Amino acid sequence: MNNLLTDREFWVNYWESKTDLSVNIPENYLFSKELKDVVQKQGLKSAIELGGFPGYYAVFLKKYLHLEVTLLDYFVHPPITNELLQSNGLEESDIHIIETDLFKYVPEQKYDLVLSCGLIEHFKDTADIVNRHIAFLKPGGTLFITLPNFNAVNGWFQRKFDKDNYDKHNIDCMDPELLAGICRAAGLEQVESAYYGHFSLWLENEKQRSFAVRMFKKILWTGGKVLTKVFPFNSRQLSPYIVLQAKKSGIL
Repeated sequence: MNNLLTDREFWVNYWESKTDLSVNIPENYLFSKELKDVVQKQGLKSAIELGGFPGYYAVFLKKYLHLEVTLLDYFVHPPITNELLQSNGLEESDIHIIETDLFKYVPEQKYDLVLSCGLIEHFKDTADIVNRHIAFLKPGGTLFITLPNFNAVNGWFQRKFDKDNYDKHNIDCMDPELLAGICRAAGLEQVESAYYGHFSLWLENEKQRSFAVRMFKKILWTGGKVLTKVFPFNSRQLSPYIVLQAKKSGIL
């Protein structure tokens, strides 16, 4: 059975619709604190970002944490990645790029850190895609996966105003306990899986939406931010993300 919820044409169209991709990645980038803690406490030296084109997290890991970084994705458009590297004071040679189908690729080397942000939710078989991440891990290496939580208010908003995009996501995988169970079944240790972030909303290509939809989003976003600033907490109902971390047994 086909495990994909998207295809190459979807991703080509998705990235061609984007503008201003060559941004300066800040040191306080989303998940930066968690990544810094993992890398610095465990002394990690190498990393691979799976499904990460144009390579924002690969750039972050190279720019601020000075890792040996590889970016692997099904679709890579080199001019975009090269512009991103230049915008962040990096050279083309600073990040190794592998353009390939993850489901056909056999890892040629293992890494201290295997990372993906917004990848696993595009596949039907969650255990399979997580185990493909684990295949890249060195003994003692760390798995770091993030994904959106469309069981929260943000998911309702996506389903209501961007159903096509919503349908490209496997909502069932957005369950911290499910993800933790997959890692434990694979023999990983120190498994942590939880909702992350107090509140957020987003829409793909928001500028193309109607004025009414953009205003409604702004009202919801403002209300949620105010509420969670007064009462900050992570929850299934409001948190926009899930973060999964685990270690492979052994010593680096």
